[in-house]
Amino acid sequence: MAILKVDTISGIGTEGPVFEGDIEFTSQNFLTLPKGDTTQRGRGRGVWGGGTTGVSVKTIQYAELSSQGNTNDFGDLVAANDSPMAVASSTRLCFGGGREPSITDTIQFVEIATTSNTTDFGNLTVARTFASGCSNETRGVFGSGATPSVNVTIDFITIATTGNAQDFGDSTKTAAISAAACASPTRGIFAGGYQTSSPKFDNIIEFITIASAGNAQDFGDITSGRHNMAPGGCSSTTRGVFAGGVGVSPFPRVNTIDFITIATTGDSTDFGDLTVAGDGVGACSNSLRGVFGGRTTPSKVNTIDYVDIATTGNAKDFGDMIPTDGNTGYGNAAASSDSHGGLSE
Repeated sequence: MAILKVDTISGIGTEGPVFEGDIEFTSQNFLTLPKGDTTQRGRGRGVWGGGTTGVSVKTIQYAELSSQGNTNDFGDLVAANDSPMAVASSTRLCFGGGREPSITDTIQFVEIATTSNTTDFGNLTVARTFASGCSNETRGVFGSGATPSVNVTIDFITIATTGNAQDFGDSTKTAAISAAACASPTRGIFAGGYQTSSPKFDNIIEFITIASAGNAQDFGDITSGRHNMAPGGCSSTTRGVFAGGVGVSPFPRVNTIDFITIATTGDSTDFGDLTVAGDGVGACSNSLRGVFGGRTTPSKVNTIDYVDIATTGNAKDFGDMIPTDGNTGYGNAAASSDSHGGLSE
């Protein structure tokens, strides 16, 4: 083991100091070394794309998740798009599917650290909307949705490349739409939504292993069956959080937030409440905080609220989403970030 004790380093030439072996640091204060490579430093940006204000929009907007405040303009999707899906690595975010206004199989991407319009990526195996995506650093997975008939298709992309999606497997549900999704670096989770068999407002949680392909497996149940939970899921590397949705008859919008421990299987547990009940909540996260942007109440609202994922409790006000064409509220905007739970810290 090498031990380095210096006050200053000088005269080291152009290469800088070179260390071999394990390095031990002794400090008078707490010292936390940066994690990840240099492209991953300064992460923490959440991005929302598309959705509906009552009409479909192509707006992309972003916020720094570790702070609070209103979103900022990022750029535009290729077309106005209601209910797309989003997956992301630490550098790139991909939007897939949605309605433009016809249901589309388009996949498009942005580099998260910059601001710009999207660039074409490829196509889904099946055009669909009312669905959610999850991802790790390498692979993005798009869940089942409406084609417009309800289907069980799950497919995937390699985020760092461009190209068409490939078949991953099928949902365990009898055709399902509007499930919330989140991930750890190894597992993807899909929760709730609507399926064609009873109970149609389903409470099923299922999981996949992101690095492999295959059908989803049963995980457990959320606290109550809810429809239009997409895209209301986010996570740290260990805990998944699901927010909002529409409950069973008389179909109230709910403020429910549930959580699970992703590495285990089992039923979800109550976490707390959103500041405003609604469905179509656009959720994203960093390693500490889950942030929920927009929703239908039944009117569209621009509310953004947040929770600390490692604890339980009610959401707090974060800020507002930016207005688009005179409309201030959004529902069904896809969201992800460069620091969500599917990415190693």
